Amino acid sequence: MIWLISDKRNDARLERALYRLPRGSGFIYRHYHLGDPQRWERFRKLRHVAKACQHTVILSDSAITAKEWGADGIYGSPRSLWPRREGLLHLATAHNLAELGLANRLGPDGVLLSPIFPTNSHPGGEVLGPARFRLLAQHSSAPVIALGGMTKERAHTLNWPRWAAIDGLS
Repeated sequence: MIWLISDKRNDARLERALYRLPRGSGFIYRHYHLGDPQRWERFRKLRHVAKACQHTVILSDSAITAKEWGADGIYGSPRSLWPRREGLLHLATAHNLAELGLANRLGPDGVLLSPIFPTNSHPGGEVLGPARFRLLAQHSSAPVIALGGMTKERAHTLNWPRWAAIDGLS
């Protein structure tokens, strides 16, 4: 499954990117740069497009907000997803073995493990690389979604079925 993640950098291209994704892909809405009224309005528009394409829509916010806004689930650090809320998909972020262990204890539905490759989100930052990514992924009790510098080509080379991107899909 492919996941598109929203960001200030890709905002102007999101509608087009959502239409280009294979039906049944996923969309993670972050848009931390917007104030609440603007963030809600932009979410509403993008959710409409995503749902028209039969995509799963995840909100990076609280479970209460996700339910109010009509999201299919929530995204964030493992602790931010606890306690679990019935009827929502829970996607945790992890960057190392300690965070992955915490995610395992709290039981998300999926884990976005990153960064695998150099990324525009964290220029010059440390990356896992393919070998370390695979080693860490083996320790996850939930399906792992590859993130960080991912493109269609890198996903193919990595031979990983679940991946997410910000710039690589928009």
